[in-house]
This record gives sequence, structure tokens and C-alpha cells, in this order.
Amino acid sequence: MPFFAVLDACVLYPYSLRDTLLRFAEAEFYAPLWSDRILDELERNVVKNGASPEAMARTRQLMGKAFDAASVSEDAIAALEPSMTNDPGDRHVLAAAVSANADVIVTANLKHFPESSTSLHGIDVQHPDDFLTHLYDLDRRASIAILRQQAEDQIDPPRSLDEILEMLSTAGSPKFAEIVRGDSLHLPEIADKSD
Repeated sequence: MPFFAVLDACVLYPYSLRDTLLRFAEAEFYAPLWSDRILDELERNVVKNGASPEAMARTRQLMGKAFDAASVSEDAIAALEPSMTNDPGDRHVLAAAVSANADVIVTANLKHFPESSTSLHGIDVQHPDDFLTHLYDLDRRASIAILRQQAEDQIDPPRSLDEILEMLSTAGSPKFAEIVRGDSLHLPEIADKSD
């Protein structure tokens, strides 16, 4: 059974990172969790930076359809949020993780989740670069197959595996991209097989 990870809005914001994280979830490396408030924050930021509200609404709809068990109850979050001791702006994220019995919170805002606020609840906090690297270590062949498929699915414009890795590096996962790039160069039998 996969473990549970709350995806903070900041790791869902860059399209390439969101796409990669959700593809790994679709392949059952882990089970994703989020809340309406997390998705509201994502939507506000994406629309603020030029995406149409209709496109973002469609993205939310597709995420909900693909991961129908991912949404954490707002009532459960509201009940726990006042007792959270991390950064006030992200207490709802920690409350979502606690109420859903999540194993990890994936966020770029590590300082908003000090260990003193999460260890009591048994929740690990990981930067997306570390999270993806850990997922990759679980099954490198399957991981590269996922990333190759991600590249193949890009049609406007088309992308290579190396371009996907460059996008992920820019989106905050340079260590992960470097490891995958090294494997794809030095272990072509992994990179060339998608079975």
C-alpha cells in the first residue's frame, strides 16, 4: 500500500513539477492528498500569473477525477488547525496532514514546518527535490519510464526527456534531474526500456 503525502500549493504551482508528482502518484508510488484551501491557493497564483480561470478550473476537475480520495475534509482541518504550532499561514496544511494520517508533507517552504511542530504527529517534511529523489530510488526503471512518457505526452511543443529534466531542475528539483540524467546517460538500458 502506498504512503500518503500532502502536496503543498507551492509544489503544485510549477506545471512540470505538478505533472511529474501526479504521474508518480498515478503509478502508485504514493497517494497524494490536498485540501480545497491548498487548491484555492494554487488556483489564485496560477491565474494571477496569466492562466485562464477556466483552464485552472479544468485542471482542478481533472485532479479530483484522477485522485478522488485526495481531498481532505475542510471540517477536519478546521478542527485541528488551531492546535498546530507551525507557521500560521501553513497551519491548514499541517492540519490536513494530521487529520488524514499523512506520512509526509511535500513543500518548498520547509521553514514553515519546523520539526518541533511536526515530529509530535509523526509527519516528515520534504522538499520536492528530496521527495522525487526518494521516489526514484524506489524503482529507477519505472521512474524513467514515467518521465519518458511525460516527455512523449508533450506535443505543443514536443519535449525530450532532457528538456523535461531541465524544466524540473528549474522548478526546484535539480538534484533529482541530475540523478535521472546521469542514469539515462550511463545506464541506457534503463532509459530505453519502458516496460
